Amino acid sequence: MTTWNDDQPIYRQLRDRMVAMILEHAVAEGDALPSARTVSAEYRINHLTVLKAYQELADEGLVENRRGVGLFVNPGARERLLRSERRRFLDEEWPRVRATIQRLGLSPEELLRAKSAPARPKARAR
Repeated sequence: MTTWNDDQPIYRQLRDRMVAMILEHAVAEGDALPSARTVSAEYRINHLTVLKAYQELADEGLVENRRGVGLFVNPGARERLLRSERRRFLDEEWPRVRATIQRLGLSPEELLRAKSAPARPKARAR
């Protein structure tokens, strides 16, 4: 079952999930998005919420509504998303990540080793 956080509206979270699907090639350019009613039933949310998320994608030029057929991912949508998501990461998230790295005194070598090292199991609380 899908969980939603309280930090932002559900339609925005759904929009972000659709963006992730495009970026991860789960939905390719030219593919149809699932119908609003299908998504509504799957996630147990109001179909108007789904329509609002889909409208945001359309407003951003990422999908095209083909009347009577459905919504389709536009050509170039993934590349446009990559550019905008990279810019957003560098503008919004990277400064916080960088500050944390500096505060902890982590070196680039430590960061690279951590990426390739297997995850350590968390210690159990006693």
